[in-house]
Amino acid sequence: MPRWAFVFKEEIYMAKKDNFVVGLDIGTTKICAVVAERDENGVPRVTGVGITPSYGLRKGVVVNLESTIDSIEKVVELAEDMAQVEIQSVFAGIAGGHIKSFNSRGAVPITHKDNEITDDDVKRVISMARAVNIPIDREVLHTIPQEYIVDGQGGIKNPRGMSGVRLEAEVHIVTGAITSAQNIVKCIQRAGLGVEDIVLQPLASSMTTLTQEEKDSGVILIDIGGGTTDVVLYLNGAVRHTYVLSVGGDNLTNDIAIGLKIPIAKAEEIKKRFGCARASMVDENEEFMLPGVIGRAAARMQRRQLVSIIEMRMEEIFDLVKQDIERTGYGELISSGIVLTGGTSLLKGSTEMAQDIFGVPVRLGTPRGVTGLVEVLDSPIYSTGVGLSLYGLQYRDRDGNNIKGRNIFEIILKRMTEWVGEYF
Repeated sequence: MPRWAFVFKEEIYMAKKDNFVVGLDIGTTKICAVVAERDENGVPRVTGVGITPSYGLRKGVVVNLESTIDSIEKVVELAEDMAQVEIQSVFAGIAGGHIKSFNSRGAVPITHKDNEITDDDVKRVISMARAVNIPIDREVLHTIPQEYIVDGQGGIKNPRGMSGVRLEAEVHIVTGAITSAQNIVKCIQRAGLGVEDIVLQPLASSMTTLTQEEKDSGVILIDIGGGTTDVVLYLNGAVRHTYVLSVGGDNLTNDIAIGLKIPIAKAEEIKKRFGCARASMVDENEEFMLPGVIGRAAARMQRRQLVSIIEMRMEEIFDLVKQDIERTGYGELISSGIVLTGGTSLLKGSTEMAQDIFGVPVRLGTPRGVTGLVEVLDSPIYSTGVGLSLYGLQYRDRDGNNIKGRNIFEIILKRMTEWVGEYF
């Protein structure tokens, strides 16, 4: 190819560079890249998708750098080929049992002569709410405003321009282990990419699976992935609680492998083909063929025996999430029920089981709010990837800067008050 062709190609990529974003969902069982841009009407449009198995993570945490880097390189190449762009940076998701969150409150006096609340006042009060002691090995990943209180009057989303003598802010703070975040960033950078931002995965998933009406009236998103089950609770349009449980679809697979004495790969295949979350939904006489392994021939087995193994683990997952929600005190205020998403939510009977355990309406959440490859993305497995790309588009709308190469601490510092734009 002549040199001018490379130059021309590079100019095209540079022209498109600010027009598209890439969400990179680095999961325990899969890595997914979603390329999105805004169409001529400003509507998010997905132009490329890549998905590949993940071999370097366990329960959402990197345990093998080289395997993770290799998977990232493969999935990015797939997304590039489909979207016909050159990916240089990504918005990456983060999860894992190291994620911890809590609510905090801060207050500042308004000292201007006219007592008008300014943008600087809002920044000051959020900074005060964020000024809490956390362990030295942890860092704040998100500081999400919930509401503002002006002279005792709460429920205010945007206090700018209002008059008052005291401004308070309630925020939701998400923290994570510094090393876990660093390892994700390191893998991405060693794959030749920049990290524009890191986002808690259930927050990203909520951007494409939940409606604003659900967030206002109260809703819980439960994202059941391979290594973790991620939870985010919205009430009055704001994030009130987030939670990451280190149990997911891989635990179901391991239970099947142990219970049926078959390899993990066979157990995963059987789970997807014959699995169900509710034994009562399976005919007691239904059978399936259990694959043979070395030294043992294939044999017929009752499907209920398989499903009973899955049912116990799924009940455990939902019971643990329910206990966590009950501790928050918000459970009785959830009017819009629960939305299930993530690969494991595809298991037949999952929504029915969740509805029985939580006693509220439950629906399956798939990506919405985008155009383009809609048919390809019509599955809960893409919720986080699509959500990350939507977050990226909003981030670019607010910031407009590509921060390739910035380290994890600079990223976190840059967006200490991120997501403010969502509420203003």
